[in-house]
Amino acid sequence: MLIEQIYTGCLAQGAYYIESKGEAAVIDPLREVQPYLQRAKRNGATIKYIFETHFHADFVSGHLDLAKQTGASIIYGPNANPAFEAVIAKDNQQFQLGELTIRVLHTPGHTLESSCFLLIDAQGNYQAVFTGDTLFIGDVGRPDLAQKSSLTMEDLAGYLYDSLHTKLMPLPDDVIVYPAHGAGSACGKNMSKETSDTLGHQKQTNYALKATNKEQFIKEVTDGLLPPPYYFPQNVQLNKEGYESVEKVVSRGLTPLNADTFELVVNEQHALILDTRKPQVFKDDFIPNSINIGIDGDFAPWVGTLITDINQPIVLVVEAGREEEVVTRLSRVGYDHTLGYLQGGIQAWKDAGKEIDQIESISADEFASRFQNGNLQVKDVRKQSEYEAEHMEGAENVPLAYLSEHMAEFSKAEPVYIHCAGGYRSMIAASILKARGYDQVIDVAGGFKAIAQTNIPKTSYICPSTL
Repeated sequence: MLIEQIYTGCLAQGAYYIESKGEAAVIDPLREVQPYLQRAKRNGATIKYIFETHFHADFVSGHLDLAKQTGASIIYGPNANPAFEAVIAKDNQQFQLGELTIRVLHTPGHTLESSCFLLIDAQGNYQAVFTGDTLFIGDVGRPDLAQKSSLTMEDLAGYLYDSLHTKLMPLPDDVIVYPAHGAGSACGKNMSKETSDTLGHQKQTNYALKATNKEQFIKEVTDGLLPPPYYFPQNVQLNKEGYESVEKVVSRGLTPLNADTFELVVNEQHALILDTRKPQVFKDDFIPNSINIGIDGDFAPWVGTLITDINQPIVLVVEAGREEEVVTRLSRVGYDHTLGYLQGGIQAWKDAGKEIDQIESISADEFASRFQNGNLQVKDVRKQSEYEAEHMEGAENVPLAYLSEHMAEFSKAEPVYIHCAGGYRSMIAASILKARGYDQVIDVAGGFKAIAQTNIPKTSYICPSTL
């Protein structure tokens, strides 16, 4: 028996490869399917099943491409209604994989079709349960994503409570829990950095499993939920109805464009210029109206939060050699309309004599000096919880996720100083503001971490768990 967790850090997503006696199954595959195909080929195994725990909202699954290339059956739990051929399993239905048995446990709550898959060995022992977005390490799935006119968030939270208490918690304590996500995913609010655990330990430590009754559970799991990223429902639609082959998407995105063609595509296709270089590199030379979302940060989640239409045409400015990585990571969250990249990078743009722009970025020490000399307009673009835990006195909180809704609070006539925690999000915010005509935005390099080392007055620290 082989169980392999294939974890993708940029999405905080766990896919699973299971193998027994030459037969393999993949649970919740990512869109690029070569890693699964290579594992099976290396081991001389045949991929027999593709199990989907639910219709994912935060990434585009690889189920269709993997089924097409292997002939494997796609399996969902009850209530699923895909637009393609799939096996819609019944609750407790079992599937044989070599000497292993995989049992479907229907666990509605996160979504109505959400299901977990219980792995049983040849001796009938329960070995592991693959919980999708039903049960995380330290958390449970958010119950607000599948609301309909007849179902409220509280209704779904009640279903989730019943699913946990009737299907998962009665399992033996030594069963290993393998969830679909870990810390950093927007599918939960309190997920651990650990990516697996025993069910017994989760019963002892997971706040949601320790709730003494359904009413307390509903209150706790619905409290403090932030609005989901805009791309979530669009990804659900892709996962239910189908999508273009990832090979075609990547091939189109890897079209090299010289400076003149790049400019033409921007103007004629109304393409957004996405610059994925490091913030402190971007600031010195960039194409006017570019948006900076660095590939080395939480790239895909911020793309999905800030570019609200997954059908938006996009052209790229990237570090040389990272073109395919950027296009692939965009495709993982459904942004399939990348039309190419600037060949030769920003230097080619400058060599062609075209206009460039800059954003002023100053050190925390310089910022402290200016702060002492006069009243400054300071915007803290961290999350509200980060701001409430500790912030510099006089800074106003405008979380990056809600920047567009608060543009009117920024001055175009006076300098606006922007910081986040470390400098990644503040440059995203500065680039968006600059593209909207706010020419006096000033980034504070190093963010609050650096500011906290200066003599600028700060509020008393409050532990986020207390909040």
